Amino acid sequence: MSKTPQKTAAPRTEQAAPDPVALHATHQDPDDFAVQISDQIESFIVAVTEIAKGDEPDSAVPFLLLEVSQLLLAGGRLGAHEDILPDERYEPDLGAEPDMDDLRERLAAMLDPVDVYSEVFDPYEPRKAPVAARISDDLADVISDLRHGMAHYRAGRITEALWWWQFSYFSNWGSTASATLRALQSLVAHVRLNQPLDDLDGLDTDEDLSTAEDTLEEEAGQVMAEEIAGPLGLRPVK
Repeated sequence: MSKTPQKTAAPRTEQAAPDPVALHATHQDPDDFAVQISDQIESFIVAVTEIAKGDEPDSAVPFLLLEVSQLLLAGGRLGAHEDILPDERYEPDLGAEPDMDDLRERLAAMLDPVDVYSEVFDPYEPRKAPVAARISDDLADVISDLRHGMAHYRAGRITEALWWWQFSYFSNWGSTASATLRALQSLVAHVRLNQPLDDLDGLDTDEDLSTAEDTLEEEAGQVMAEEIAGPLGLRPVK
């Protein structure tokens, strides 16, 4: 499921010119809101990129659970903050977006066979059927949003970066990361509590779960905890 907001220039509310001294200070004060948010976001990007290399597959899922949890703390702070207004009426051109295919494919290979999960897109829309999603797609999608803001931040456009991170938190990466966290937490809980998982072989992101549920229930086998615990860095409670 794709929820990525448009990243092209668009008219925005005008405001007074920023204070250059205040913007420069964000690079000096570790207690500054912008510095803290950018540090949390950069830490997430670096950590997930390293995890995706597959050098420590035995720790992959617990580390991803930790990193997504910490990222959502930054998202919560952005969500609770008053509306951040950009400095310019149009978003400055950042050029081509980084290619996320390599990261996505590495994560998908590492997380197989538990990459696909089901999620309710909007819990406040009644009678909505769950949709299938992929943890690998979600993480790549989130990082794409975060990198977009980071490019502004590194170019010295601090308010623009904060505006983008806050806007895209509400419109895309917040809900995407929250769904991913729920999937990772559920996976860890199944293994630690020694509860088998339904086999998701044959389930894909273009499948309608509302019509496929009965078929999956009949055809799905069981993936016992010990079969996925080792490769994904999980250990059941003894």
